[in-house]
Order: sequence, then structure tokens, then C-alpha cells
Amino acid sequence: MLYLIFGEDLPDSLERRLAVRPAHLARLNALKAEGRLVLAGPCPAIDSPDPGPAGFTGSLIVAEFPSFADARAWADADPYIAAGVFAGITVKPFRKVLP
Repeated sequence: MLYLIFGEDLPDSLERRLAVRPAHLARLNALKAEGRLVLAGPCPAIDSPDPGPAGFTGSLIVAEFPSFADARAWADADPYIAAGVFAGITVKPFRKVLP
């Protein structure tokens, strides 16, 4: 089943986000290689694809996992959690309709 994972950034976490981004992306690339990643990306803090020092307010991932528990465990192990980037993570089942 697909799951939506949304991590909400703590204020002033851009420096920490950038420091652990390679580890965060490595996990996403592993999901992609397994054919389980639907989409992933950050939410800019301002109306711009490159927010610069304004940073980001969070990140969205939609991926396939065997169960909610597996999706939750994967989300909880994100490097952004350990580095203090995310204030918390929301995980919800997701049903893709379009495209």
C-alpha cells in the first residue's frame, strides 16, 4: 500500500537539513531503486523553487510499504529526525487516483 509521509521542519533547521541531506537522499534513492517511491520533495518556505536562506517548512514522500507499521518505522529512522530537522512526522495511508 502507498503511504504519505510528511515531516515538518523545526524553525531555523536549514543548516542541519543541508548537513544530513545526502543520507536522507540515499534512503529515498534506495526506495526508488526498489520501485517503491512515487514522489518526494521539500516544501520551500517561500514561493520559489530555490528558497535560499528562507529554507523549507517540511518534506513530502509518497512511497509503497508492506504495512503502516513499516512506513512508520521507515519514517522514524529518517536522518532528519536524528539531526533535529523535523519537529515530527505524519504517516497516513494514501490512495493514488491520478494520474
